[in-house]
Amino acid sequence: MTTEVDPKGTWPDILPGPLATPSPEFAHRRESGPLEPATMPSGDSVPVAVRYEDVRALLASSTCSRNLRLPGLPRLVSGIGIDDDPDALINQDPPEHTRYRRIMQGTFTPRQVEPWRPRIAKIAQELLDGLGDDFDLVQGYALQLPGRVICEMLGVPLDHYEQFVRWTDMFLTTSTANEQARYEGYTDFMAYAADLVAQHRAEPGGDLIDLLIQARDEDDRLSEGELVNTVFALITAGHETTASMIARGVFRLLLHSGQWAELVADPPLTATAVEEILRFDGPPASAFMRRITKDTDVPSGSLSAGTVVMPNLNAANHDPQAFPEPGRFDIHRFTDHPPNPHVAFGYGAHRCLAASLARVELTEAIRALVTQRPTLRLTASPESVTWTDGLVLRPVAMPVTVRG
Repeated sequence: MTTEVDPKGTWPDILPGPLATPSPEFAHRRESGPLEPATMPSGDSVPVAVRYEDVRALLASSTCSRNLRLPGLPRLVSGIGIDDDPDALINQDPPEHTRYRRIMQGTFTPRQVEPWRPRIAKIAQELLDGLGDDFDLVQGYALQLPGRVICEMLGVPLDHYEQFVRWTDMFLTTSTANEQARYEGYTDFMAYAADLVAQHRAEPGGDLIDLLIQARDEDDRLSEGELVNTVFALITAGHETTASMIARGVFRLLLHSGQWAELVADPPLTATAVEEILRFDGPPASAFMRRITKDTDVPSGSLSAGTVVMPNLNAANHDPQAFPEPGRFDIHRFTDHPPNPHVAFGYGAHRCLAASLARVELTEAIRALVTQRPTLRLTASPESVTWTDGLVLRPVAMPVTVRG
């Protein structure tokens, strides 16, 4: 599959642009139909919010529910999907969501995550030390780094990593032909997460799973189902989502050689560059759909109770009303006079709980490359890079070299 993404198994109405840039459809929709329906991978059609202010309004609204388990509602994918489990944090509404998040929030604060930065940087260095002058940046680096990090944080044997990859690939597919494989990947993955929790209960240590088991709000703790879902979400997001952002971010930087050279000359600029990477290329998958529980007004119009709507984060991050010249990739955009905050990690009550960890991983992954592999470049034409077609969009492979 080339950069012209095959519509089968993806969003047929909103295809990415050339070189995986945002869909040209976003601009058209912002002007002519900012809440017009689009077809989901399941074949269901739902309104899609593409303006920055609409997306933020929906994500912050108390009338937008993540309970999509009522009979007859539109689905993101056919068969079992992320929306189906009532124990998952992303699927809960207040007051259950408020309680769940309150118990967990201290685990992923910048203060808790920052001590991991040196170890993440060291893992990045170790991976690069094991690569030659020519390598596949996706398989050799982008996928390996977050995989090793999440295994260490959770106290999971590293040799289980390849199994994570197989389960995640099955679960994140959107093709209806693979509905059974997605179900099997999900159930096998959840069973493994349950076993991990049981093992850590029997033999407590100091890993992240142990901290989650101990996490509490007064006498209130996470239920067993909530613990298992949290471990599942951490492995899934900690592996595929972060890996996708590393791969997409490096791809974008290598297309802008002048900006890559700036990072090589000034590595501390990487932290700011990461914010532009997150805006321009993130997230690799959009926000989850919401069900409107009562008639709701957003800046672009009204949505009636019972409507299921998709707030598109990538479209919001490319709204010219929020980000001047949104199609221009600029690592200085968030330096001196930052624009509106991007919504790559979402917004409101369901904003990504592990955003601080993702930022550290992405920053250290790119910092290691600009300092240890400053002459990095693609060895194939950008147009020949192939892309995944599931719920997460990233390069399948990215051949690179450091040879002059």
